Amino acid sequence: MSAPAPSPYRHVVVYDGVCGMCNAFVRFTLARDAGGRFAFAALDGPWAAPRLAGDGREPDRLYVVADIGTPKERILERSDAALFVAAGIDGPWRFARVFRFVPRVIRDAVYRAVAHLRYRLSGRLDACPAPPPEHRARFLDATA
Repeated sequence: MSAPAPSPYRHVVVYDGVCGMCNAFVRFTLARDAGGRFAFAALDGPWAAPRLAGDGREPDRLYVVADIGTPKERILERSDAALFVAAGIDGPWRFARVFRFVPRVIRDAVYRAVAHLRYRLSGRLDACPAPPPEHRARFLDATA
């Protein structure tokens, strides 16, 4: 399998494309990321699947591939990924970074509980929705 195409963005939010809650999180982030810091890719899509393959990555996690193309490139997951996104968008959400002081084991336990219930809370979509035309370039699967 060929390597995933490079991203013109520094950070990519990798999400479950058929999860209603995940799609709401993506829309929420898009509306508050006026600087265009984040791009998006479905977990099982052509951009993310090869990048995450083989590392035991689980579909109940939110991932952020941060600092793409730099020596600091890393994959954040679960609560670390959510806090990274919250700290990078506009508005009062940036203050969510104070939750980094809560031990990760506690943050991730809460994250896992919500992830386990996500389809019951927000439903499961038949397919990953098409991105809005004005944001299509930020969805790496739409441009792959």
